[in-house]
Amino acid sequence: MPRAVSLLLLACLLACPPSLLQAAERSVPATEPGPGDPDRIALWPAGQVPGQTGAPRVPRVIERSDDPALPDRYIDDVDAPYLVAYRPPHPDGTALLVIPGGGYQRIVLDKEGTALVPAFVDRGAVTLFVLRYRLPAGRSDRQAALADAQRALRLIRSQAARWQLDPGRIGVIGFSAGGHVAARLSTGFDLPAYPAGDAIDAHSARPDFALLLYPVIDMGAHAHGGSRARLLGEHPDAALARQFSMQDQVRADMPPTFLVHAQDDSVVSVHNSLVYYQALLRSGVATEMHLFAHGGHGFGVRIDPALTTAQWPALALRWIHAQAPEPRR
Repeated sequence: MPRAVSLLLLACLLACPPSLLQAAERSVPATEPGPGDPDRIALWPAGQVPGQTGAPRVPRVIERSDDPALPDRYIDDVDAPYLVAYRPPHPDGTALLVIPGGGYQRIVLDKEGTALVPAFVDRGAVTLFVLRYRLPAGRSDRQAALADAQRALRLIRSQAARWQLDPGRIGVIGFSAGGHVAARLSTGFDLPAYPAGDAIDAHSARPDFALLLYPVIDMGAHAHGGSRARLLGEHPDAALARQFSMQDQVRADMPPTFLVHAQDDSVVSVHNSLVYYQALLRSGVATEMHLFAHGGHGFGVRIDPALTTAQWPALALRWIHAQAPEPRR
């Protein structure tokens, strides 16, 4: 860019009021279904969120896009976690608990949430439940997100008949740091992350299958620094890092797993998927991995159709439908 143009742009930025500079990031709380909406499903009864003391904060919903056709919201300050459901008119009995990413700092709602609806709900007849989970900031309990994921899976399974679902075809899909939560659920579905409180908690929290997109897996050499720092602190010791490195928690009885990653991901290294895949193979877990040359990080389903990466939703649906229901544990 010519120096004169650069100086002109800098002058404009300095002269613009802050409100205009921040126009692309604005609060949009009314875009979320409110309490009582049939598509909003609270995980716990009011006032009974494990470990929560005092009144819950009102979640903050921020829009980062100026294009109404391509919303890009995120949510944080979630103290009373909940699901938002997207149901097909003729469900095929399959459900996915969707755990979006956001580096354990925020939860992305559109790129890894609502944008999935055309492919998975409208064309795939899969019922989606997108999770708004508790983030680690300000919490001493590192298992809060896992507790929310366990409770969500149990809640969906407990209400399977109501939503025309097969209780043996309820999976999880996680993106980026949400992929870390999904991997924690896959490997720690029976970990006592919260005290049982009602009949819902008697149901299994084991997903029947798991899909991980550009997931955070390793908390060691290949860690995403921001996710590790927010969850474990700036300098976790080796034992803590290993506990939350999901390749070290793989077990033979975890669900079949589908992995997607782009080789040119400069945010979460492709080595995260590679080490997880190798651990799954060693443990005899059924797995399928798709590595694409291009796509970067956080692509969700908003991908240049010219890239082979754009094939992943179709591949994922075919894989999901090939998974036979398993006996309940």
